[in-house]
Amino acid sequence: QLQLVESGGGLVQPGGSLRLSCTASGYTLDYYHIGWFRQAPGKEREGVSCISRYGGSRKYADSVKGRFTISRDNAKNTIYLQMNNLKPEDTAIYYCAARRTTQSVCAMTAPYDYWGQGTQVTVSS
Repeated sequence: QLQLVESGGGLVQPGGSLRLSCTASGYTLDYYHIGWFRQAPGKEREGVSCISRYGGSRKYADSVKGRFTISRDNAKNTIYLQMNNLKPEDTAIYYCAARRTTQSVCAMTAPYDYWGQGTQVTVSS
């Protein structure tokens, strides 16, 4: 079974940067679209970004466009989320998720099959 592990979260000041990693084991990620999601206390989970199997399709939530960049290294079975110019409202638990599909375009609203345990990101001065 595919297992996902997030890392790279932490405490950062507003305007700072973090890079989250999502590393898979059990199966190669070549067949999966990957999404990053986040959930803040008292709020519903929201999609942040997604990337298709070979990176040809990438999407971002409006709230993070221009600040976050998703990428993948299939040779390392790892997906990255580079987060720049972080704001306090970015504070949340961040999860990566995988969806096995043959579609060429990723979607944050599609059902994802596998989820990681999450990593906490806190943006505060």
